[in-house]
This record gives sequence, C-alpha cells and structure tokens, in this order.
Amino acid sequence: MKAQDIRELTEKERQEKVDDLSQEFFNLKFQLATGKIENPSRLRFIRRDIARLKTILGESAGRGAKPAESTKESADKA
Repeated sequence: MKAQDIRELTEKERQEKVDDLSQEFFNLKFQLATGKIENPSRLRFIRRDIARLKTILGESAGRGAKPAESTKESADKA
C-alpha cells in the first residue's frame, strides 16, 4: 500500500486498516511458529504497511496541535 493511497483514506478507515493488518500479522507469525506459512516474505510487507499507516496517523494527529514551548521559555515565564 502506497503512502498516497493511505492519505486518501479517512481517519477511521486508516485505524481499521491498522487493526486488520495487525490481526493478519499475528496470524502469519503463528503460522511461522508452526511451520505452515506459505509466504514468509508477507510478514515484512505487512509490518511495513502497519508502520506506514501509523506514521500517517501520527502526522494527521499532529496537524492541529501546537508546538511545545521550550523548557527555558516556560521557566522564564514562571
């Protein structure tokens, strides 16, 4: 899944996608442990897709937030 495709999804769809991929990742790890996995490279792609989704979720969550003041500035105000 490409980053541009992820950005086109809504916040709720992104979170649902993370949940689905996390469940699939768990199932594939279980198959790996039992030795019945057909495509072990799929683990890598799922892990990267989850990271991509979480990164974009974090970016969108940070858009409305104000940057934190430095500690020196807040100490001067007190």
